[in-house]
Amino acid sequence: MPLLNVFLGIFLCSSHVMTETYEDSVPAYYDSLDNDIPETQQEVATPIPCSSKELTKWDKLFSMLENSQMKENMLLQYVDDIIKVELQSIRTEMLQFMANYAGTCTNVMENINRRTVAYVDRKLTQMAETIKDTNAEHQTAQEEALQQLIEASQSLANKLNKLEGACENGAHLMGLASEFKQQEVTVSTKLGNAVNILAQDLQKSRSQPDLSQMWATQHFLPSGCEVALLFPMRSKKIFASISPEAAMTLQSFTVCVWAKVTEALNKTILFSYGTKRNPYEIQLYLSQKSVVFTVGGEGNSVKSRDVVVEGQWGHFCGSWSSEDGAVSLWKNGDKVTDVLGVAPGHTIPDGGIMQLGQEKNGCCTTSLGITFDDKLAFSGKMTGVNLWDKVLEDGQIAELAREDDSCRIRGNMVGWGVTEIVPHGGAQYVN
Repeated sequence: MPLLNVFLGIFLCSSHVMTETYEDSVPAYYDSLDNDIPETQQEVATPIPCSSKELTKWDKLFSMLENSQMKENMLLQYVDDIIKVELQSIRTEMLQFMANYAGTCTNVMENINRRTVAYVDRKLTQMAETIKDTNAEHQTAQEEALQQLIEASQSLANKLNKLEGACENGAHLMGLASEFKQQEVTVSTKLGNAVNILAQDLQKSRSQPDLSQMWATQHFLPSGCEVALLFPMRSKKIFASISPEAAMTLQSFTVCVWAKVTEALNKTILFSYGTKRNPYEIQLYLSQKSVVFTVGGEGNSVKSRDVVVEGQWGHFCGSWSSEDGAVSLWKNGDKVTDVLGVAPGHTIPDGGIMQLGQEKNGCCTTSLGITFDDKLAFSGKMTGVNLWDKVLEDGQIAELAREDDSCRIRGNMVGWGVTEIVPHGGAQYVN
């Protein structure tokens, strides 16, 4: 308000001066006009003083305050802009540094984890091989191997502690150190659990050596086998098709397969071969705890009871000869059934469909033109599938189940790892 009064006074003074100047410049001939106002009637203008109103000390004080407030706002805006720019620059540099440094530490941690997993796998595999021959003379060697595994886990923990210290000292990033600490705890926990489980199995194996063989059977592929076919669930769409190496016109044969079934129902197919005329030319399947072998039709079946254990690997073989109809069944290299007179004189015809985990029947039609039933499907793992066009001797089959390179002994009609075996509908090869 004080400033407004000052400006108003100055404006009025300027207006008066301009008026006087204008009147002085008017020509004299206007005095002779008839419509001029007589001098007696003209009003004398009261002069307005031109001096501006003197500001009081309060007006000056308020003006100073307004100027100070304006300068302060400008200064704050300037400082705020500078801070924003600097903070943005610092944030960009920190993010770049975090990305580079975190990536380096993450790569180191990933390499350590991969090496740890590989090391633990090797140790557990060595322990499993040692456990297979458990007896009183090998107890000391097992304890030494267990001690090596424990020392390896401690060494890993020390390395992770050093890595954590390097990350903390180099970058002062507590969040990143916390993440590494959690990874260390996770790895240490997993190693501890593995060591505890192994120790429990070792203690049980001292009194019951058979438990060692059972443990190895559940956790690893059969000796000498590196790859298996996984059938994740029971489904009419999940199976594997086989293309034989030669024509399937057979008067004798032997078929073998390693299998670990998740659950065996009344009829769970392992291996089957069928034609349009007869879908049941060759079948090797599980029936709960029994294994069944069929040649030439469902009426020509041979069963061996109480030989299937769910969740454990088993080596199943069946052989047949047309000459006298001799059929034999083997489980883990031991002959469990030997029968004569099964489809004597019969010949297995060529041109059929061969598959694992399913059979050709009249239930359902798939996109491949093959008919399957999900109640007959296999769920679990298979490996070492082989077919010969002859009857193998008992000793040869025993070697297949017990030799270290059992999966490298291949049949001449179907050879595991050589013959094309194509998984379908979710079946897949696993290590």
